[in-house]
Amino acid sequence: MTSLNVRTISRAEHAEWVDSRSAVSFLQTPEWADVKREWRAESIGWFDAAGVMVGAGLVLYRIAPVIKRSLAYLPEGPDIDWLDEGGHGLDAWLAPLVAHCRAQGAFSIKIGVPVVAASWSADTIKNAIGTSARLSDVTPDVVIDKAVSLRNQLRTIGWKQESVDEGFGDVQPRYVYTVSVAGKTDEELLAGFNQLWRRNLKKAEKSGVVVREGGRDDLAAFHGVYVETAARDHFRPRNLVYFERYWDALSQQPDRVRLFVAEIDGEVAASTLWVRVGQHAWYSYGASTTKHRDARPSNAIQWAMLRASRDAGCATYDLRGISDTLKEDDPLFGLIRFKLGIGGQAVEYVGEHDFAINKLLAKAFEVYLSRR
Repeated sequence: MTSLNVRTISRAEHAEWVDSRSAVSFLQTPEWADVKREWRAESIGWFDAAGVMVGAGLVLYRIAPVIKRSLAYLPEGPDIDWLDEGGHGLDAWLAPLVAHCRAQGAFSIKIGVPVVAASWSADTIKNAIGTSARLSDVTPDVVIDKAVSLRNQLRTIGWKQESVDEGFGDVQPRYVYTVSVAGKTDEELLAGFNQLWRRNLKKAEKSGVVVREGGRDDLAAFHGVYVETAARDHFRPRNLVYFERYWDALSQQPDRVRLFVAEIDGEVAASTLWVRVGQHAWYSYGASTTKHRDARPSNAIQWAMLRASRDAGCATYDLRGISDTLKEDDPLFGLIRFKLGIGGQAVEYVGEHDFAINKLLAKAFEVYLSRR
C-alpha cells in the first residue's frame, strides 16, 4: 500500500482534471458548485508520493441545524481509481478523504461510488415483468465481480449503505437506464426500439412534432411545461431561477448543456435538458404537456437527444434514474416501462455509502431527518 493525500485544489485544476477524463458525473464538475449555492463547495484532489494528482472530487458541505457541523456530500463521486488498478488499497484512497473532511468540520460523509455493479438488458427485464416484483430479484445479464468486491471492502472499512426499500434507493439513483450509442447509425439505434416506440415516432412525425435545440431564452417555456408536469405527476417543481442558474453554471464549459424543445405549430409540447461530460450524456430534466400527449412529443425528443449524444462523440446516453420495481401497479413502474422501449439496459451502480466521522452526531442527524 502506498500513501496518498488529499488537499483543496483550484477550480481550474479541477476543470483540467475533468477535461482529461473520458467521463465524470456532471455532479462532480466544479461548475456544479454554482448550481448548489446553498451548500459550501470545495474542489479536492488526491496526490501520490511524487505530488502527481491522481483523483479529484467536488465536496458539498451542508451545515446541520442545532449541531452546527457539516454533512460532506460527494454526489456520484469522487472520481478516483475505485477498482484500485494502481495498487494503493481502497483505504489509502478513502482514509485521507475522511481526514480532510474531519478537518473541514464534517461529522459524516456521503459518497456516491460511480462504478457499475450489474446490468440487465431490455429483453431480460421485459421477460421478468409479471414474474418478479423487483429488478434486484432478477438475475443480471452481467455482474462485475470487482464491483461486488468493492462493495464488500467498503463495508469492511466502515462505510455503510442503505437498503433499497422503495423509490430510487439513494439521494442519487442507484439504478439508471442507459443506451450505448458510440458509432451507431440511425438504423442501428432504431433497431433497439420496440414496436410501440417506432410507431410513436411515426405518429409524432405525422402529427407535425418538430424538435429543435433552444437556448437560455427558452428556459421560461421549458419551465412552464415543467410546472404542468409537476402538477400532473405530483412532485414539487423547482423555480425558474434554479434552471437559469443551472444553465449559466453548466454552460461555462462548451457543449456541456443543451435545451431541446418539441413543438407543434409553434406551441411547446415537450422540453428537456441534456448534459454531457466527455463521452457520457444525460437526460437531466424533462417535461411535457397533457394537451399534446397523443402526438408523442416525448418519444420524438428522446430520439433527438439520443442522436445528439452519438453525434457529440458519446459512448453512453443516460436516461437517469429508475426504481427497481417491476410491479405494473406501482406508480414508479411507468418510468421503466417508457425507458425500456428505447432498448439499452438497466444498470446498478455500487452507489451511495456513508461514513460516520462522529457517530453520535451522525445518529442525531439521522433521528432529526426521520422526524422532519
